[in-house]
Amino acid sequence: MTNDMEKKTAPTLPRFRPNTDVLEREDGFHIFVDMPGVGKDGLSIDLRDNELEIRGKAVYPREENAKALHVEFGDGEYVRAFTISDGVDREGIKASLKKGLLEVFLPKAARFKPRRIEIQAG
Repeated sequence: MTNDMEKKTAPTLPRFRPNTDVLEREDGFHIFVDMPGVGKDGLSIDLRDNELEIRGKAVYPREENAKALHVEFGDGEYVRAFTISDGVDREGIKASLKKGLLEVFLPKAARFKPRRIEIQAG
C-alpha cells in the first residue's frame, strides 16, 4: 500500500526531447542522442515491435548547506522514440554512452546492404 502512495505523491520529472542526429552509413544507421547528466544506471533503451524508445534520467546532487540563488541545471527525464524499418538487423543493435552522448548503432539487415554486381564478359 505504501508503494502505491509513494507513486502517487512522488514528483514527476520535467520531460525533455533530447537533441538527436541520425546518420546513415554503409554499415547501418547511427543515432546520436545528447543526454547530459545521464549515467548508465539512469538509461533505458527498449525495442518493441518497430519502435525504439530511449529514456534517460538526469538527477543532480543537492548541497544541504547551500541556498540556491539561481538554478538552470535541474533533474529531468529525456525521452525519444524512433520507428525502425525492416531494413535493420534487430539482433545486432548496440549502444554506448560516453560523456553524456549516447550512440545507438542499428546495423542494416544483410538483404538491405549494398552489394556490387559482377559483370560477366560476353
